[in-house]
Parts: sequence; C-alpha cells; structure tokens
Amino acid sequence: MGKGFFINKAVAVVGIIIGVGALATIIALSVVYAQEKAKNNEQTEGTTTKPPTTTSTTTSVTPPSNNPWDKYRLPTNLMPETYNVTLWPRLQPDDTGLYIFTGYSTVEFTCVEETNLILIHSNKLSYTQTDNKKLAELTAVGDNVKAPSITKSWLQNETQYLVLELDAKLIKNEKYQLHTDFRGELADDLAGLYRSEYMEDGVKKVVATTQMQPTDARKAFPCFDEPAMKAEFFIKLIHDHGTVALSNGKEIETKNVTYEGKDVQETEFEKTEKMSTYLLAFIVCDYDHIDNMTDNVEIRIFARKSAIAAGQGAYALEKTGPILKFFEEYYDSTYPLPKSDQIALPDFNAGAMENWGLITYRETALLYDEEFSSNSNKERIATIIAHELAHMWFGNLVTLRWWNDLWLNEGFASYVEYLGADHAEPEWNVTDLMVLNDVHRVFAIDALASSHPLSSKEEDIQKPAQISELFDAISYSKGASVLRMLSDFLTEPVFQKGLQSYLKTFEFGNANYTDLWDHLQMAVDETSTEIPDTVHNIMNTWVLQMGFPVVTITTTTGAVSQKHFLLDPHSDVTTQSPFNYQWIVPIQWMKTGKHHPLTWLKNESDIFADMKTNDNEWVLANLDVKGYYRVNYDTGNWDKLLKALETNHEVIPVINRAQLIDDSFNLARAEIIDTVMALRTTTYLNNERDYMPWQSALNNLDYFFLMFDRSEVLGPMQDYLETKVTDLFNYYKEMTVNWTSITTGHMDQYNQVVAVSLACRIGQKDCLDLAKEQYAQWMESGDNKIHPNLRSTIYCHAIAEGDANEWDFAWEQFNQTNAIEADKLRYAMSCSKQPWLLNRYLEYTLQSDKIRKQDATSTIVYIASNVIGQSLAWDFIRARWAHIFNEYGGGSFSFSNLINGVTERFSTDFELQQLNQFKADHSDVGFGSGTLALDQSIERTMANKNWIDNNKDIVLKWFQDELKKSGAE
Repeated sequence: MGKGFFINKAVAVVGIIIGVGALATIIALSVVYAQEKAKNNEQTEGTTTKPPTTTSTTTSVTPPSNNPWDKYRLPTNLMPETYNVTLWPRLQPDDTGLYIFTGYSTVEFTCVEETNLILIHSNKLSYTQTDNKKLAELTAVGDNVKAPSITKSWLQNETQYLVLELDAKLIKNEKYQLHTDFRGELADDLAGLYRSEYMEDGVKKVVATTQMQPTDARKAFPCFDEPAMKAEFFIKLIHDHGTVALSNGKEIETKNVTYEGKDVQETEFEKTEKMSTYLLAFIVCDYDHIDNMTDNVEIRIFARKSAIAAGQGAYALEKTGPILKFFEEYYDSTYPLPKSDQIALPDFNAGAMENWGLITYRETALLYDEEFSSNSNKERIATIIAHELAHMWFGNLVTLRWWNDLWLNEGFASYVEYLGADHAEPEWNVTDLMVLNDVHRVFAIDALASSHPLSSKEEDIQKPAQISELFDAISYSKGASVLRMLSDFLTEPVFQKGLQSYLKTFEFGNANYTDLWDHLQMAVDETSTEIPDTVHNIMNTWVLQMGFPVVTITTTTGAVSQKHFLLDPHSDVTTQSPFNYQWIVPIQWMKTGKHHPLTWLKNESDIFADMKTNDNEWVLANLDVKGYYRVNYDTGNWDKLLKALETNHEVIPVINRAQLIDDSFNLARAEIIDTVMALRTTTYLNNERDYMPWQSALNNLDYFFLMFDRSEVLGPMQDYLETKVTDLFNYYKEMTVNWTSITTGHMDQYNQVVAVSLACRIGQKDCLDLAKEQYAQWMESGDNKIHPNLRSTIYCHAIAEGDANEWDFAWEQFNQTNAIEADKLRYAMSCSKQPWLLNRYLEYTLQSDKIRKQDATSTIVYIASNVIGQSLAWDFIRARWAHIFNEYGGGSFSFSNLINGVTERFSTDFELQQLNQFKADHSDVGFGSGTLALDQSIERTMANKNWIDNNKDIVLKWFQDELKKSGAE
C-alpha cells in the first residue's frame, strides 16, 4: 500500500513553520474505515420458504474458546485453487435508501488434511440459504468422490468466519467446491467493496470500488483471506449500461444480460495470475480514460470525465511506462500482466494500493494539473506510482507469508520508490530526500521506549486491528532506511543480484524476510563481497530489536562506541532485546573532506586509530546518512564542524549539513549534548541556500515552537529566526523579480516555500503583506494568480491574518474546485486564529457531506497543529471519541495519526493527567490501531515536560544573547 502518510511538502513546510509538530511525524493523510449502517451479525440457518431468501439473525458473541472458529488464523487443512466470483454492486439505493451489492462465488479447494470442518472468512455478508436451509453448498470435483453434507452453518462475527460443520471428513488430496449466494451493504466505509461519491455537472455520481488490504476481501465475498492462501480468480461484474467495469484481469467481453428483470451488462475478465486476496480489485464507475502501450503492456489512466478532459492524467501516463521499464530491468523480470490500469478515486483509504493490474489512488496521488499542482504534488505522483509499481513484483509476484513481515513489503517499496522516481525525473535528485522524508522522520518514533522491532512474532499478530497497527512509520520508513543501508554496504549491484534471485525462486509464491537474507548471502558469496559477518547476523540486529544506536566518536583517541538512543534517557525500556541493544554498524566517514574506507563497529566499543585527529582535522561520520543511526562527537570535534559551517559550509556535503542539525538537536533532547550546541548549528543559516539543511532546521525548531509557543520564549525565538531567514527571503524575492516568477530547480522551489513560510510565520511585514495582497486580489477578481507552489503558504497566512470573510471564501472555493486545489484549501482553513471558526470546522469533519471521511482525521490534526486550535481539537475528540471510533472503525490505521497529532504539543502535568484519564475513560470503547500511539503520546508528554523543565531558561537566554550579538534586540 502506498504511503498514506504523505503530507504535501508545501503544506508540511508551512505546517512546520507555524508549529505543526504533528506533520513531522504523521504517517498518513488520515483515512478511516466506517461501520456499515446495517450491522449483519451472526447468521444461522432458520426457517425459509422457496424461493430462498436472504436472512440474518443476531446472536450474542460468546467468549473465545479452543474451538477452531474462535481462533483468528485459518487452519492449514484446506488450500484454495480457484475462485469464480460474480458481483453486482448497485449504484442506486434500494427502496429503503440502502446501497447494496449481491454476488455468488464458487471456490475450488484441495483438502490438505482430513477435516469435517470448513472455515472461510466472511465479514458483514448475509447469505441466501440453500434448499436444506444452510448458508452454503458443498460439492466434490470428480465422479469418484461424494461431498459430505453440511450439518450446521453459522457466521462467527468475532473472528469473521463462515463456519460449516460436515457429517463426514473431507478426503486428503481431493478437490471440492463451495458455493455461496450473498449480499452486503455498499457502504461508504472505505473498506472491502465500498461506495464513493462525487458531483459532476450538478449530478451525484457513485463509484463502486474496493480496498481489500489487509483483511477486507472477506467483506466483498467469502474467501480464505490470508496472504499465503493464493489462488487464481475468474471475475465477472454486473453493471448498468453506460458504466465501466474494471478488475485485475483484462476484459474478455461485455455483453447485455437480464438479471432480476433488469437490463444490465456483464463484463467478464481474464483469469488472474495466482495471487493473494488482498490484491483483488473490483470497480464500477462512470469514468473516462487515456492509454498507451509500453512494449506489450497496455497502460490506462482512469479518472472522472472532467479530470481526463482537463488533461490531469497525462503526467501519470507519461511516467508509468518508463518507471515500469525501470523495474523490469532492476528486477530482471518481465512485468507478468498484459495491462496496468491506474485509477483516481474521490474517496480512498491510503495514498494508493498496489492491486495487481488495477492500482487505486487518491485523486491527489495520481492527477496532475499545472494550473493547480505544486512541484511537491508532482513529486508525490512520481514517487507513489513508483512505489505501487515496485510492488508488482515485490509484494504481488512474491508475497509475504504473514503480516508480521509487512515491513519488508512496504519498506522495500518505500526504498525503491525513490529509485523509480529518480529514473523518471533525474534532475530532481529525489533520492536525497529520503533522508528527510523517511530516515529523520522515523527516528522520532523509533527513539521511543514504546517503539517496536521491524519484524514481529507471528503469534503476536493475529487480529485485524493488530495487523492494521503494523501500517506505521516503522514498517514503511524504518524498513526503507535499513534496506537502503543494506544496499549501500553490499553495493547496489550485489543487492540487486540477490534480489533478482529471490524473486525468481519465489515467484507466484510466498516468502519471509529470512528468505531474502539467504539470497543476498548467496550474492555476497558469489561476488566475494567482504562483510564482517553474514547478512543474517548483521541485519538481524536491525530487524529483531527496536530502536537504533547513537555512535559516539572521540577524535582525541579514536575511540568509537555505541548505545541505544532514546529521546527520553529516563524512560524505562521494558522490551527485551536478543542483542542487548547492540548493532553491527557500518560507518562511512571522512576526515577533513577526505573519504576513508568503510569501517565496521561490531561491538559496544572499539578503537580506530585513523579517526584520531590533530588540531586542524575534523571527522564526519555516516556520510549521506546511509546508516540508520545518529552520530555524536567529542566537544572539540563538534566545535571544528561548527566552525567549518560558519567559514565554508560547502566543505560539508549538503545531506550531512542536514544531518548535523538533526543529530545535534536530537542528541540535545536526549541530554547527550548541551542544547546550546544544537542551537549553534543554526547560526550559519543566513549563508545557507540549499533546501535540505533549512528543512532539517525547521523540522527541529518546530519542536521548540511546540514547546514554547505558549510561553515567553516565543518572541525572542521569532526575532532570532528573522535574522536568519531575511537573507533567504530577499534572495528569492530578487531571484523571482518580486515574487512574479518561480525558481527552476526542484529543491530551489522547495526552499522558496521555506523562505516565504518562515518569514510570514515570524511576522515579517513584507511577507504578510504579500500573503494578504495576493489572497485579496483573488477574492476581488476571481482570478487566482498565486503560483501553486506557494498557495498553501499564502492561503494559510492570509486566512490567519483575516477573519470570517477570508475563511468563508476559502470554504466556497473548496466546495467547487478539484481535489488538488481542495487539499491546499482544506489545510489552509485550519490556520485561522478565530476559535469559533475552528470549532465550526471541527464539526464539519464529522459530516461526510462537508469533509470526506478519508480526510476527517487529517483535518482534525491540522486544526490541532494550530496553537489556537490544539485545545479545541483535544476537547473535540475526547467528547466524541466513542462516536468517532464506532463510526469510523477501529481497524483503520488513521487512529494512530489522530492521537499522535492532537497530543503532539502536550508537555504539562495537567495534559499528562488528561491523557491518562482519556485512556481510562475510553478503555471500554478501545483505541484500535491507535492503542500503541496512545502509549507513545503518554511517553512523549512526560519527556516533553522534563525537557522544558531542564531547558526553558537556557534556551531563552541563548536567543536573547544571540539577538544582542546581532544588534537585533
């Protein structure tokens, strides 16, 4: 699944600068599952008359037992081979106002071990009873075997099974077929087979679409819904005339048929490859498309007719072919399908989903319009397309055996998405941005005592909510970071060689992460690559224990040591480590600008004589942040590095300038170095023109905003930052001829946004005037001349400086524009300083006709990121938690984003007490995938309080002293 955790870079920059700490660690543009309006509880056989009717009866859920149907994992005695599934989603409501779908399915399976019980996943489906009043019909394949009779059938809600008891055992190695007729609600809950709506030319349009990952294929049809239960699928979709039906396979034919007395169409698709249920997709829509051919693969981009007519699919179509070819070469494997469809959906759970042959996207993740899209929108499209296409092999062709290895699937795609995007847009240098977007971002979470290892024990991941909780920054960004480190120390050619062997060996099957280590080790052996231990032993230290080390280099002696890095050094680490929190660490380093050979730290400490320096030398380690660790130095070396930044900052590579800032601020938070040392890394910034160091500084100073924007430190801090950003602001003002144009370089465009956003944030008059004037011109003329790169920034600060008129204008525009522009406005409306407007906006988030369900939690987090809105948002979710949780569903991984985002600023005893009370008050309702996030928020709040107690006076004095030095006080 694509990174649902995307935040538009322009929005993120603005958010960071206005104190949006949540944005730095948010995993996803929050999305939510919903509960169906009609709850289909346990269904058992009952009285019926011919013709069969669909019935549902409610029974109580019994406590778990040792019975197979009370266990969350399927037994391994049955293995599916093929499914024949026909579905008919109704795009108009029935007489009761309910949208439904009906279907029938035949699954053919092999009996691997004798059994008189069939368990097959089913969730929120009602079944048509057979003549003998059972919920399914069982037949044998072949004339020599007779199928047992079904003696009892029921739905087990808690574990989501259709349970069938038989009067005799199924025979080992024989094949059987299970047939079911069923119906479900085509709800707007973003899960399984669901409904999405949009307006076009004043007419409401309905799309039937799917999101199966991780455990919602069972909500569309009964199936063996585990990733290792691969099968081939024959799909037919029934749909109205004038609509388009899509699925994983290529269309064979569409014909006119009559169903239930209605004249409709039936589209049949080619048999799929052997694949997992979570990769299935079924869509019925009134869309248009554009297409081309790359070699023998048909590439199609589907979207609303208005979006296709506006050319918004052209960029995705242009880049998909080259990225697909890149991965064919990277994997040394031909794309195995005849088509690659990509579709933009108005309502969608994550950023995108890698359904094999039919990739689904949020509209903002696929559609590009030069008039409305910023360069960060464009980069997002390229990287998400690359992420999803990477999955076509790594995840789809070879699939994880169980969800505890999700990190390998998503971490790998999150790493190579940068390689694919770099191939598509080589001038962007997008691979560098992985350090900011993934490495630094996940450090913030993995430095908590409540973090977790990349790989979980299989027995610990059983329930759907536990599976959903794995879709976090650890799986995506830490997974990507450690794989990038692995590729670096093996070298990319050796990494590719092992990867290609792995894919070839397990194609159309399942594997786990140790299988990849085996094939990488074979590549190491075949190429005589020197590493200090086996791939298994090195990587297990990074995969099987949480966290990461801080490597300390003492340049007076050459001593190097490692220690588990914790943001709060007083936190209690209760999670045991099989390696005692030690890692096998690859160190790429330089001395005074000269690169040295790769060095390995294999123990807690060692002596490396080459790292000893004289008076004029300095050491810089973890070059380009290829290693997943932080670096600390003796005070003398820190002083030399800071002097190098002041005198000629370009002697230090740009990524490492960003690293020095990020490492120092986090080392200071961990009480390893003085906070003043960290602040000193910002003094050279008035000479810095590169984006990455500036963004790193803002990411870290954002923590200061969060901790101090309610205190007397805020004023001096803003005044200090004005002395740093003014040169940058004027630099871009001159370069763009008083903001009448945009810079050309990709990174330069990002840094221009940094300059404008920070200048406005600190109240610089020229910047605020610019924002107010450009927004007012748009309000007066109706002609929006604000460049898309700057819109989030300008809109935010104009609304912050304005009143209801500015907010209401934004709301009016939000309701009549496209999804690309609407995202910018949705964020900007959270910037208001008027509490009553923010409270009204909060109410809108739970009205799906105003704010789409996919956007509800991110909008609440945006409001909480505003210092004025933070307490309002906290009161809002506390008062409505039961409603939010029950309406939006506990299985969604957006709940972790909501809890983390709303509590990011917490730093007082009172707020800690409120958090603990919130946990106690709602323990009966639960927190779903936000359970771990709540514990992390409590831990973070305690750490924040301690940090403020220890640093507030020091920080205030430092800013005041720096202002005196500059004469700005």
